[in-house]
Amino acid sequence: MTKTYEVRTYGCQMNVHDSERLSGLLETAGYAKADEGTPDLVVFNTCAVRENADNKLYGNLGHIASVKEQNPGMQIAVGGCLAQKDRDTITKRAPYVDVVFGTHNIGSLPVLLERARIAEESQVEILESLEVFPSTLPTKRDSVFAAWVSISVGCNNTCTFCIVPSLRGKEKDRRPGEILAEIEALVADGVVEVTLLGQNVNSYGVEFGDRQAFGKLLRACGEIKGLERVRFTSPHPKDFTDDVIAAMAETPNVMPQLHMPLQSGSDRVLKAMRRSYRQEKFLGIIDRVRAAMPDAAITTDIIVGFPGETEEDFLQTMEVVRRARFTSAFTFQYSQRPGTPAADLPDQLPKAVVQERYDRLIEVVNEVAWDEARKQEGRVVELLVADHEGKKDGATHRLTGRARDNRLVHFVPGDHSVRPGDMVEARITYAAPHHLVSDDAPISVRRTPAGDAWESRQGRTEVRSVGLGMPSLGVPAPLPPAPACAI
Repeated sequence: MTKTYEVRTYGCQMNVHDSERLSGLLETAGYAKADEGTPDLVVFNTCAVRENADNKLYGNLGHIASVKEQNPGMQIAVGGCLAQKDRDTITKRAPYVDVVFGTHNIGSLPVLLERARIAEESQVEILESLEVFPSTLPTKRDSVFAAWVSISVGCNNTCTFCIVPSLRGKEKDRRPGEILAEIEALVADGVVEVTLLGQNVNSYGVEFGDRQAFGKLLRACGEIKGLERVRFTSPHPKDFTDDVIAAMAETPNVMPQLHMPLQSGSDRVLKAMRRSYRQEKFLGIIDRVRAAMPDAAITTDIIVGFPGETEEDFLQTMEVVRRARFTSAFTFQYSQRPGTPAADLPDQLPKAVVQERYDRLIEVVNEVAWDEARKQEGRVVELLVADHEGKKDGATHRLTGRARDNRLVHFVPGDHSVRPGDMVEARITYAAPHHLVSDDAPISVRRTPAGDAWESRQGRTEVRSVGLGMPSLGVPAPLPPAPACAI
């Protein structure tokens, strides 16, 4: 009988993409996703960034342990950043865990599970450097028509609040040809949108000494026939150059959307965070992006309550939010993460102070976001239809799609037959802070190969593998040159 599995994912887009790889590996090894009942395997793909990440993990493990007691053949695996960090303590605190694996060797999971079954004891394997680049592994994508594509892994920055570099390692860049070959294979499989992924995506090229490699990569994506939308996340302001802005503005399938992490609007706090940019540089980037792409939607990350943050520091962050006009912001209360330099800084702020500032920030973020959203009312937008994003779509008889600027739009299909992956033009009739609504019938519906792919795969499970090789030494073959008119 086929064994079943469940993957539980915590954290960022990189983890989501890793979980797609884990699902692909397991299905290649003969497992099937558990749709109901008790799975034979539960994999926790963990994150170490947020406060109490370890407590949440062990709480969830405790719950699963009671299930495992009733199902002796069941296995539990823990991977991801928290596994990389707490390699020596997971099996001590949770001896019923069968496998612990790190961020650099997710491809080892099936073998480790078999070793644990035969040896009847926990298997712990944590590597200190990348074993196999993630995109060489089989993949079970969550979406038929949109895909993540890793262009680099690891990070060379030393932000004092972040533990990721010590867990993911130094930046390793893929060769441009390998990236483009993967994208072309995905497009041939029905994908119309890709998101380029990296811990610091716009520093791509640092390993082979080309500071303009990321802009060239965006332009090269524009030459791929059938690829309708290109996004990327997350860039770092210190590496964001004007050639990237030009590439975004001049490449039609690169979307007018930018996620640019601010973290703080205070120069003093940014220095303490070791963020090598200051307020005016950040706002200058925003201004240049908007000059090149007036309708660009810009989102950000903000941390409230960093050690030593004063009321004046906080007010500077609020001022940047008002000036930058973010479409939305991912806001976080600073949490003391063991292993980060900021955890040992003096002047850790009281929880009540952090909470009060956080509440004020959320109010301003929502106010600005709603003002920006209202500007969309009456506009016609092109939507890539999603298959599972609208929680209330069933009750409202709406479908959901993403606009070119990545805004979430709920729309009424009218008499049209619309499939996930198809493109719809709709007029915005109502704006809320975090979504838009179109209650008029679509202006047009365009059936796409992505919609065909979605329709053809209903009721089928497929695992795709693109074997494109490890990042290798030496200077990669150059990307096609940028047009002479590029800035």
